[in-house]
Amino acid sequence: MKITVIGCGRWGTFIAWYLNHIGHEVTLYGRAGSKNMQRLMEERSNEYVTLPETLKLTNDLSCVTQAEVIVISISSQNLQALCETLESYDLCYKMFVLCMKGIEISTGRRLSQIMEDNIDASNRIAVWLGPGHVEEFYRGVPNCMVIDSSHDATKQMLVEQFSSDLIRFYYGMDLIGNEIGGAAKNVIGIAAGMLDGVGRSSLKGPLMARGPREIARLIKAMGGNELSAYGLCHLGDYEATLFSAHSHNRMFGERFIKKESYDKLAEGYYTVKALVALGERYHVDLPICVMVYEILYEGLAPDTALEGLFSRSLKGEFV
Repeated sequence: MKITVIGCGRWGTFIAWYLNHIGHEVTLYGRAGSKNMQRLMEERSNEYVTLPETLKLTNDLSCVTQAEVIVISISSQNLQALCETLESYDLCYKMFVLCMKGIEISTGRRLSQIMEDNIDASNRIAVWLGPGHVEEFYRGVPNCMVIDSSHDATKQMLVEQFSSDLIRFYYGMDLIGNEIGGAAKNVIGIAAGMLDGVGRSSLKGPLMARGPREIARLIKAMGGNELSAYGLCHLGDYEATLFSAHSHNRMFGERFIKKESYDKLAEGYYTVKALVALGERYHVDLPICVMVYEILYEGLAPDTALEGLFSRSLKGEFV
């Protein structure tokens, strides 16, 4: 299968390596001005993976016209701009696979909705979500992930073509829930890092219990299956996001509290703005997300934020 991967960051580069590793013909695209791509062009490696000669590297986006499958792994807030760039190419009867986790801040659109609004109706859209870190995958540590799509044949084909001993894929059954859950877990990851930053890591237990509850409420209000919050897209990704040293979102939250700089992409920083807006739109109480938002954007002191959570009205655990 001919595949083009758009995005040469940590995850995009790994995906290109992985799909090539399991036998597909893969081209990895990165912008000409990208430092990540420049390094890959010169050394065929970065701090995470080394790319074989069988994997093509290019700065020419026209490579998408030759692909059967176009995998996208960029910052979620840049997806609309990429779609506008892709308009200059004749892209029909392609499969687009979104490997990012986020929600567009300005509109509240899920990423599959952004694609649907911009591409020809003959194309199919899928999302690739779930736990796992590049550092662990590359050294052979397996994990489970999920592929979802509103088009069953596309979902089935991708699961069959992308599965291996390294990644066991499951068929997603709730596109809304999987996309919202996947995006929201990065916000919970930032909250976990904040707890690490203030020396209250033991509260990550309650965070793991309460986080899926509020995200389940939002998923249900948006028309999805609330049980998706307890699947691979959200709760199933907590270990990799709330505890791992490899988690960008957890590390960002910890560094933010300690007033230390952090230069890696933490999608949850942007996603929390969209989630809070969606909570207001659908009249869903999202106390953890609101706490993270107020700390990040409104300067609320972490201790004050925690006091606010603990002073909320008493209620049954599953009300």
